[in-house]
Amino acid sequence: MFVTDIRKEFYEIVANQRVALLVASDIDALCACKILQALFHCDQVQYTLVPVTGWQDLGTAFLEHKEQFQYFVLINCGANVDLLEMLQPDDDSVFFICDTHRPVDVVNVYNDTQIKLLIKQDDDLGVPSYDDIFRDEDDEEGGDSGNESDEGSEPSGKRRRFDEGAVERRIERQRARREWEARRREILFDYEQYEYHGTSAAMMFFELAWVLTKDTKDMLWWAVIGLTDQWVHDKITHMKYVTDIATMQRHVSRHNHRNEDEENSLSIDCMRISFEYDLRLTLYQHWSLYESICNSCYTSCNFKLWTLNGQKKLQEFLADMGLPLKQVRQKFNSMDMSIKENLRDVIEESSNKYGMKDIRIQTFGVHFGFKNRFLASDMVHATTALLESTEKDESDSDNFIKALDSLSRSNLDRLHSGIDLAKKKLIAIQQTVASCICTNLILSQGPFLYCYLMEGTPDVKLFSKPVALTLLCKYLLKAFVHSTRNKRCKLLPLIMAAPKDVEKGTVIVVGIPPESETSDKKNFFGRAFEKAAESTSSRTLHDHFDTSIIELKTEDRSKFLDALITLLS
Repeated sequence: MFVTDIRKEFYEIVANQRVALLVASDIDALCACKILQALFHCDQVQYTLVPVTGWQDLGTAFLEHKEQFQYFVLINCGANVDLLEMLQPDDDSVFFICDTHRPVDVVNVYNDTQIKLLIKQDDDLGVPSYDDIFRDEDDEEGGDSGNESDEGSEPSGKRRRFDEGAVERRIERQRARREWEARRREILFDYEQYEYHGTSAAMMFFELAWVLTKDTKDMLWWAVIGLTDQWVHDKITHMKYVTDIATMQRHVSRHNHRNEDEENSLSIDCMRISFEYDLRLTLYQHWSLYESICNSCYTSCNFKLWTLNGQKKLQEFLADMGLPLKQVRQKFNSMDMSIKENLRDVIEESSNKYGMKDIRIQTFGVHFGFKNRFLASDMVHATTALLESTEKDESDSDNFIKALDSLSRSNLDRLHSGIDLAKKKLIAIQQTVASCICTNLILSQGPFLYCYLMEGTPDVKLFSKPVALTLLCKYLLKAFVHSTRNKRCKLLPLIMAAPKDVEKGTVIVVGIPPESETSDKKNFFGRAFEKAAESTSSRTLHDHFDTSIIELKTEDRSKFLDALITLLS
């Protein structure tokens, strides 16, 4: 059921208990977790933090902790499946689920005792009504709502065997039931067909902190990062992003206003959050301007930097801005102050001439003291790079803890190492996109585009991770749409596969919706992957919380693809 009063129905219940926090591995979940941890520290609530990467992890974590805990808080996992069916918990276990994955499973919505959904109801949820999905048993004289057989509705022995009225009534009931079931299937299919994302979990917990009047600037910054993560990884529509940014902006001005009178507003370790109308150039303040332009999706796709023509265009663009190459190629921090002062305006002016009308985006920046300045998107890229680091063979939970640490302002060294990893990742993505387009690796399969990264491709290990592969997939589709002349191909979704584990012979497969400015970001590949795997009995693992990401045995790849083409044609 949906929790309407998050303070009474959630926080005051868990405040006197021991709680198990099961947190998915994405940045929004990490930020939500940081906010909740801070609240728990305030009220001395005991909790155990368990990172979970997929459904199997979640099942294992629950089994390990179900004896000690009655209350479980699930962050960014658990809403889009029938959780009680999956975990089979005891009757006294209670699950509080704060999850951005949509659609929410109907059983979770209508379970009043064990499932409590910390989900904004003003999100466009469209949950079917109870009567359309469930039938009470007494409606049909003992016919069970989940049971499709008609044993319960046999006429009792007391009646005359050939009581025609009873037979007719029974036939009528069966017909009505069949019609109801057909309608139920249709309603559920429409409801569950597309996967999409709702309001950021970090924003939900920040609102809880605000209601409790325990919100701090750190919590506000984490909420901003959670929202920015949804934008960077293209999970929400532009409209939703702008609306949520406005909400955050109100909180930011409230906090800044509150601190104006305090004397420490300029102390060396203070933290200032500001609303910025900044450039869509990834990590440009921690890189050189030239490298940032080359490795940002927006500019690289608009210039088509994988072509000679594109490189020429970039040189013309730099000349148009009147920036010396020496300045553009050195670290941003070392550029002349006179150039930096009005850099954003200069870039915006030239970008407009080159058709890049929206080079600037509404976002937030933070100052830690005088020296360190970060944009929210810098934090997202750095933390994601730490979370999916493939540099050393460390476990997922080690990477999770490192990424969590990098969000604290006391751990700036870790954050800077994340920024370095993020730069390597962006360069790898850019090079892979260029090589896929120049060697025509993107094939049109009819209803969708398909690209397979061969074993032995540079940086292929990096793309065995779901978030990295999804980001590559989105960059590649954008670049392809800019470079192809085929109008039909511009409207197609993309499926991408990369080697996951060579020893086990598995590939990771990601599907993303078509690229367009007005896209509603709804993804239909989750259901399509399930159906295709079923019909060809391909050996797949649907373990990821995003249903549009699966693992597949390498040798089943071609029959799985054939089934998808047939299914979607």
